[in-house]
Amino acid sequence: MQLLNETLRCLPKSGATKSYIQCLASVGRAAVGHQHRRHYASIPAIAMSHEQFDGPTPDASRSPLITMHGLFGSKQNWRSISRALAKQTNRRVYTVDLRNHGDSPHTDTHNSIGMTADLVAFTQAKSLSQTCVMGHSMGGRSAMHFTLSNPDLVERLIVVDISPVYIPGTIEDMTGIFKAMLQIDMPPDMSLSQGRQAAKEKLGETVDRSSVDFILLNLRKRPKTGEFYWACNVNVLLNSLPGFTRYGEHIANLPPYTGPTTFICGTRSPYMERESWPEVLKIFPNANIHWLDTGHLVHLEKPQQFIQIVTEFLNDP
Repeated sequence: MQLLNETLRCLPKSGATKSYIQCLASVGRAAVGHQHRRHYASIPAIAMSHEQFDGPTPDASRSPLITMHGLFGSKQNWRSISRALAKQTNRRVYTVDLRNHGDSPHTDTHNSIGMTADLVAFTQAKSLSQTCVMGHSMGGRSAMHFTLSNPDLVERLIVVDISPVYIPGTIEDMTGIFKAMLQIDMPPDMSLSQGRQAAKEKLGETVDRSSVDFILLNLRKRPKTGEFYWACNVNVLLNSLPGFTRYGEHIANLPPYTGPTTFICGTRSPYMERESWPEVLKIFPNANIHWLDTGHLVHLEKPQQFIQIVTEFLNDP
C-alpha cells in the first residue's frame, strides 16, 4: 500500500515528465529495498555481543564504525585496531560478535540475510541513524549485504579481503577444519592449557598449522562442569558452508551502493581476484582498492599500514 501511494504521488502535473520519470525511479529503488527487507525481516534477529571504544576526544557528530570479524573470529581479534581507530578518527567504534561466534547467541541459521537482520537490530538498539561498517572475510560479506540492503544507514563501507563476486576454492578446506574440530574430545579434568595443547596436536594432523592457533581461540571450558566446548557453533557453520557459493543470489537484485567504499586485500590471499575488479565496481561504483603484502589476515599481518589506510578513509571529508 505504501508503494502504491508513492507511485500515485509521482503522477505528473502538466509538463513535468522529467520529474515523473525521476520519481518513478526512486519508487523502483524503494520497492526493491522494501521487498528485500521483508525477506530478512522474517529471520529473527539476535542481540550481538559487542564492545565499545572511544578515543580521548570523541566527536558525537561523526557516525560510529561497526567492525565485523571473519569465520572463526570474534570481537577480541579487533580490540587493538579498534582502540587505535577510535583515537585517530574521533569516532566511536563498536566491535561485534556475529551470530554463532564469540559471546553472541547460537542460532539454527547462518547467512548474510540473518546477519543483516542482526545489524539492523543493533543500529536500532543504539539509535544510530547512520554508521560506517567494516568487515573482514565473512564479516565483509555481511557488511556488503547490509550496506546494499540499507544504503541510507551506511555512510562509508570498508571491506577486508573478500570479494562480492569471486568464490575461492576453499570450501573443502573449511569443511575439513570443521570436521576436525568436531572430533576433538578432551576429558573435563584437563586444564584449559592442557586441553588447548591436546587440541593443537590433534588439529595439526589435518589442519594447516598456520590456522590452528587462530582456531584454538574458540576453545573454552565451562567452569562448573569442566566441559570443553567451541565458542563458535561448529555444526551450524559447517552446514552453512554451501551457502557461501550462493552469495551472489543474495545481492543480485539489490541496487549498487554509490557511497564511499574501500577494499583492503592481501596480495597472497585467494579471496580477491584482481581480474574480477571490474565486476566489483558494478556493485560498488565509488570503490577503490588497496593491496598489502599479506595473506588473508590483512589487519593482523600489517596492522600499522592497515590502520593508516582505514584512518585516512574515515577522515576523508
